Amino acid sequence: MKRRFVKMMVAASAVAALCACGDDSASSPNNPPSANTECAGIVATADAFVLNANGVYVIYADGNVTDAAGNPVGYFADGVLMDLSGAPITAGVDLNALTVCPANATVDPGTGAIVPVSSSSADVVNPADPNSSSGVNPVDPTSSGTVLSSAIDPTSSSGVGPVNPTSSSDVAPESSSSAEPVKPSGNPEEDIKKYPVASYKNLLASGTTQKGWNSRYWDSCKPHCSWMDNVDTSSQAAYAAAGYTVRNCNIHDVEIPTFTLSRGLERYWWGMEGVPSSCEVGAGGSFTCTDMAPIKVNDTLSYGFVAGPSNQGCGKCYHLQYDGSTSNMGNGGPDVKDTHKALKGKHMIVMASNIGHDVDASSTQFDLLVPGGGVGIFNALSTQIGKSPEDLGSNNGGVLSYCMQKLGYWQVTKEQYQECVIEKCEAVFDSTVWPHLNRGCKWLATFFEAADNPSFVWEEVECPQYLVDKYRTTLSLELETNILYSDKWDNYKGDGQFITTDACSRTPDAQGQYCDPDQLAADKAKSY
Repeated sequence: MKRRFVKMMVAASAVAALCACGDDSASSPNNPPSANTECAGIVATADAFVLNANGVYVIYADGNVTDAAGNPVGYFADGVLMDLSGAPITAGVDLNALTVCPANATVDPGTGAIVPVSSSSADVVNPADPNSSSGVNPVDPTSSGTVLSSAIDPTSSSGVGPVNPTSSSDVAPESSSSAEPVKPSGNPEEDIKKYPVASYKNLLASGTTQKGWNSRYWDSCKPHCSWMDNVDTSSQAAYAAAGYTVRNCNIHDVEIPTFTLSRGLERYWWGMEGVPSSCEVGAGGSFTCTDMAPIKVNDTLSYGFVAGPSNQGCGKCYHLQYDGSTSNMGNGGPDVKDTHKALKGKHMIVMASNIGHDVDASSTQFDLLVPGGGVGIFNALSTQIGKSPEDLGSNNGGVLSYCMQKLGYWQVTKEQYQECVIEKCEAVFDSTVWPHLNRGCKWLATFFEAADNPSFVWEEVECPQYLVDKYRTTLSLELETNILYSDKWDNYKGDGQFITTDACSRTPDAQGQYCDPDQLAADKAKSY
């Protein structure tokens, strides 16, 4: 496997203390890695500085900070040690005065557990010169000799140490190129544990200026990015490079193809067409797959999908970090609640699966795909789960807006909003029938703190493999297909037994005919 080395930003004050320019032999910190008593009991996934200040803090060159056991506890920048919310712990830290302890652990990509590594198999990390060949090598966590960028257990309650995996200050997220594909269990809460977790930088402390805000929705329609017109289908290679189309499901949450042969297929004509949306044809059409509901990775990180502005495009991913404020529909305002403050510092990695033609591009509005988030101007959710529109909460804003109207907008505690949202989620989404919708709806109250239209700072990042796997169709990977068009997908059982035809060809015969009409008619007479 070709090894990738990725640059890491060192805080401005740390650069002067650490930078030793030149070749690898000259690029060592003032205090080289040692095995003195101060390093005893320290768990480090890369060479790191150790600070004793009302506790033990392990400071990495990328600004991430863990405790002695390797659990993320904060960030370091400009001589200031901060907790996960960005609150200062201590200032005036001089890295030159600290001991550097050598790397002695990595992260098991299967379990997320921190495991010791021998010095012979681990990359030696030099925090003084992150650009040198002795720098961090956080590449494929399943290959030999590699080290994950930070020790994060996705099942623990610890936070996430943030990094931007696409800029020049990157630490790479998990690699999927050589890892065995995850076999979905059907339970996202179990599936998420099988994926290694990247680290993402503290955008609130980094000076990131791109700001945005979240609205929310779940209409159950076929996602925009499931339509061929919204991805590059100029060639098979271009289609693959674009990430294919988004999965879509039938009314029973069984994945179905995103496109088929055209409904107008006839003797003298051949073509392709998207599977019709449930918002057009009702129960027989395609719906949003319910396992695309937001998923908690740990107490400070979640993954999810969004409808982004049309200028953002399908299949891109963004790192959002919430700033404790609210958009007031993108214009700022005084209506900051305890819910917004509780969300401050938390991170989301979101992937664009829909194009929000009605979202505000000028203020970077990302419309979160959240069950119970409101159906907006389309509503296939009522068709899918058998609930009336009135049962689903407010048309715009869903269950949270319903609770705000019920309880009021002021003198209401965060806990009261959370309790109301959870109660409404339980009433709307039967957990025995729609477990992903139930879980995703309650996520709005638990991880998301019942925050209404919160604001954030953001940057574009590489997509985590978990989101890629939930996004990408598994049935329409080739631009050519022989699956016949249907607007009645509700009876499809998920057995792969599609109604197909060999009556047609992309190349006409000598008579200029694409299809044999008798064979095509017989195939079209079949049904699921």
